[in-house]
Amino acid sequence: MMKSLISMLFAVSLALGATTVWAAPESENAVDTAQGDVTLYPVQHASFVLEWNGQTIYVDPTQGADAYAGLPTADIVLLTHGHGDHLDRETLDGLDLRKALVVMPQAVADDIGETYGHAQTIMDNGETVHTDAGVGIHAVPMYNLPPSDDAYHPRGWGNGYVVTLADKRIYISGDTEGIDEMRALENIDVAFVCMNLPYTMDVEQAADAVADFSPAVVYPYHYRGQDTEKFRDLLADKNVATEVRLRDWYAQ
Repeated sequence: MMKSLISMLFAVSLALGATTVWAAPESENAVDTAQGDVTLYPVQHASFVLEWNGQTIYVDPTQGADAYAGLPTADIVLLTHGHGDHLDRETLDGLDLRKALVVMPQAVADDIGETYGHAQTIMDNGETVHTDAGVGIHAVPMYNLPPSDDAYHPRGWGNGYVVTLADKRIYISGDTEGIDEMRALENIDVAFVCMNLPYTMDVEQAADAVADFSPAVVYPYHYRGQDTEKFRDLLADKNVATEVRLRDWYAQ
């Protein structure tokens, strides 16, 4: 069982400079797994860091390298797609990625045109990789409805991810709507679900989709301008067991 399931840590800005100071992780900021806790550090909007069993995973790192000062260097970087609030070349250039496996869809690889990290893996929707350190990464679809080639997010252009850490499964939606592939997810322990118009979905569609796959815990993220309390209330009305954790992803 999860004991208190990820309570967010927030950055405190220094009075001088752009460097971020991170609070030391405590037990209530972790998810129990069979091989140690997973600790979450939100950065901003769609960017966050997961730390587990000596492995550090950066998700769509943005906001500049100084936003990650004080955190362990990345072992894995997950890039969902090529929009600027997810793919920030300046941040990637500034981070120490010498030991990192950088995972991305083909469209991102085509966009950046160079290799970052120790190794680079291009994944299509439906593909799975396992690292030597025991991290499972499964690429899942993310796209707008109805599907079309001229949508903000066409089908197959980007990846969401299901990350397996020991006995826990963590879903990262990327930019998507309440697609069938999301609704069909199973055994998700923690979900990070986007909700902002006009690029992804509104809180009503997000609540309906989350109710279908019923993760143990859901964190609204990538929600600028949306009423996340309404999302929580809508999900509660559906009588699902999912716990909604509301945090300020725009504190910086």
